[in-house]
Amino acid sequence: MKLGRLNHIGVATPDLDASIAFYRNVMGATDVTEPFVLESQQVRVCFVNTPGENGTAGTQIELLQPTSSDSAVGKWLEKNPLGGQHHICYEVPDIHAAKAWFEGLGKRVLGEPRIGAHGTLIFFVHPKDMGGQLTEIMETPKDGHH
Repeated sequence: MKLGRLNHIGVATPDLDASIAFYRNVMGATDVTEPFVLESQQVRVCFVNTPGENGTAGTQIELLQPTSSDSAVGKWLEKNPLGGQHHICYEVPDIHAAKAWFEGLGKRVLGEPRIGAHGTLIFFVHPKDMGGQLTEIMETPKDGHH
């Protein structure tokens, strides 16, 4: 398996609307998607689109606000009440092959592949097996959208 495109950096926040205002007013973001609830992960989420080179899409910032204190992001925010970087996400062409590859290396894959915020299959790899960083692996969207 090869390292794929860095799709996004997940940032947990206790207040999604305040974080959107921060990215617009302080960081100069001009392209922020409309927030939506991802019930399966118990989060309210939106994406800050950063510009890439030569008109291409850049890496996204995924803003995550828990809708339940019992969710994974809710529990993470209990330990990090100000929020901050929660995970990084890399694309792969085949999610099932990537899962088998990580497991073959003895890495702890957290659950089965499931639909993520981009509408494509994802899974997470435990931070203790990834240099201390929670890592999301995402199947590259088939329609070419990132």
